[in-house]
Amino acid sequence: MSVNWALPFEEKIFPKDKSNLIDVKTYIELHRKTVDNFKEFWARVAKELPWFKLWDQVLDDSNPPFYRWFKGAEINASYVCLDKHISTWRKNKIAFIWEGEPVDAKGMPKEIKKYTYHDLYKEVNRISYMLKTKFNLKKGDTVGIYLPMIIELPMFMLALARLGVIFTMVFAGFSSDSLASRLEDANAKMLITADGFWRNGKIVQLKNIADEALNKVSNVKDVIVLKRLGSNVTMKNGRDYNFDDLMNDIPANVYVEPVRVRSEEPLYILYTSGTTGKPKGQVQGVGGYLVLLHATMKWAFDIRDEDVYWCTADIGWVTGHSYTVFGPLMEGATIMMYEGALTYPDPSRWSAIIERYGINILYTSPTAIRGFMKFPKEIFKKYDMSSVRLMQSVGEPINPEAFRWMYDVVGRNEIHFGSTWWMTETGGLLSGHFPGLYTVPMKPGTNGMPLFGADLEVVDENGNPQVPEQRGYLVIRKPWPGLSLTIWGDPDRFIQVYFSKFKHYYFWTGDYAVRDRDGYFWILGRADEVIKVAGHRLGTYELESALIQHPAVAEAAVVGVPDEIKGEVPVAFVTLKQGYTANEKLANELNNWIREKVGPIATLKNVLFVSKLPKTRSAKIMRRVVQAVAVNKPIGDITTLEDETSIEEVKKAYLEFQAELAKRSDPKNSN
Repeated sequence: MSVNWALPFEEKIFPKDKSNLIDVKTYIELHRKTVDNFKEFWARVAKELPWFKLWDQVLDDSNPPFYRWFKGAEINASYVCLDKHISTWRKNKIAFIWEGEPVDAKGMPKEIKKYTYHDLYKEVNRISYMLKTKFNLKKGDTVGIYLPMIIELPMFMLALARLGVIFTMVFAGFSSDSLASRLEDANAKMLITADGFWRNGKIVQLKNIADEALNKVSNVKDVIVLKRLGSNVTMKNGRDYNFDDLMNDIPANVYVEPVRVRSEEPLYILYTSGTTGKPKGQVQGVGGYLVLLHATMKWAFDIRDEDVYWCTADIGWVTGHSYTVFGPLMEGATIMMYEGALTYPDPSRWSAIIERYGINILYTSPTAIRGFMKFPKEIFKKYDMSSVRLMQSVGEPINPEAFRWMYDVVGRNEIHFGSTWWMTETGGLLSGHFPGLYTVPMKPGTNGMPLFGADLEVVDENGNPQVPEQRGYLVIRKPWPGLSLTIWGDPDRFIQVYFSKFKHYYFWTGDYAVRDRDGYFWILGRADEVIKVAGHRLGTYELESALIQHPAVAEAAVVGVPDEIKGEVPVAFVTLKQGYTANEKLANELNNWIREKVGPIATLKNVLFVSKLPKTRSAKIMRRVVQAVAVNKPIGDITTLEDETSIEEVKKAYLEFQAELAKRSDPKNSN
């Protein structure tokens, strides 16, 4: 028996601006030409950047899978982001608008800062000078950054890049153990941190967490501490330095010449976590990364000089690296940067920010959108968000209902709204809609078309291309600029994780996907989040997406639990929109709903109602935590969890479910 899987929405949606809209067949034909001649294609794009020295070889593919783009070329990320603008009119253009989380009695932000490109340039040079002269940092050194979303964070990233120093940014929500393991693996000689920061109206004592981590590592010799809160923290003599004290004697107009870095040399290390093994330190090269960001900022975001651009991701993740810092700064954009939770002090904070600064381009996550969907649309629509002309989503597949909600509430049912696909290892987005180049009609829930020059395919277990509308594994068949250079200190693991599953050095993304009859890609979630029911493979995203289409459902997390007959069966944890009541009737209705949407094989073991789901501070549902509760396994590291009481919610719901099952199976209750 085959699963009767149908795409959630087949109709095409056409934005009001059709200037760059083309039919799918034409897009596919143009894309194929860029893939067939991918080296020449990317070389043409690369020539738009300000290189100190051009390459000797576009792509060194002599030692796959360790590809080296623009070999022999020399460049500097800080120069590309700052120096090239200083000699133009953009010198006095706003580079960053920063807003702190705390608000006054009227709900208005207490702190707003604005920095022009000239302001940013001066401060980055001053920080570079301080790091170089007082700590002797030089090209090839590694430094850890453990900072919240404060304006000094991108300044330090740019200052270190200016010196050719490799940095590893650790998300400020990680625990001391997570920080320690990354500092040790990267052999960081310095850590840059802060006293603390605001999150959901509460203070997070970051320096205390950093001190715990530093007690576990021996390689970090110096620590720079920024005073975000101005609070007193323990400072270890001879190791810890107050940032303000270090900067007091640095001249206002000091200049540090940017180090000429070879294109194939590292810019940063960013650690990704998997279901097994220690975090993988992805090494991102300078040249190829900047080329990919330059292309995608233009093509996916259609960035214009008058735009105010906001990517809501924390800079601690790759999305923040690529599309809050390096990508938009390269293009001379005005960037919105917000410190705290999008829902503090109330769910409309994000829409208030859009109105306050006239945001034109919005890049946010499906998980954030689904969180907003719990509330009436009127809460958000009271704000003027008509400035937004383009939206993209990132982080995981967007459910069609989340797409439609956002398209209505912010997009006014007329603007471009795409869903991008990419990952830390790819450097930048590789699939989506590209209104700054050529784009195709939108379909709610799809990840669109592959980026020009990127050879994406859906394959079966043997690596053969799947026929349309058959699930398979998402792979990339040719190298692209932005591909991770290696895993830091572990090249064998790089091969094993990404290039061993399929022949011909295909890069295996680890995602489950399908390509529809029109050629659109639909990412169905992580391959390790597939539930195998009676031999049939069901992606958890498919089931969650079907549930969210129901008018009562705000969010859903589906996990597999063992079953004696079918091997595995799905269980759904659901949060409801305001105005709906959890009861057995609704649970049965949702089960019938998902059977109709996906097929009889997708019958749920049960629907469990909770008031909240475990989420990270970046608003992603922690499905592995839900899974662990459901199969009674250790929950593992939850330091990035936003609200620990959400785990108790899931536990309580599942224990009640198990008790009900036991009651039903008890012979005493047969009558």
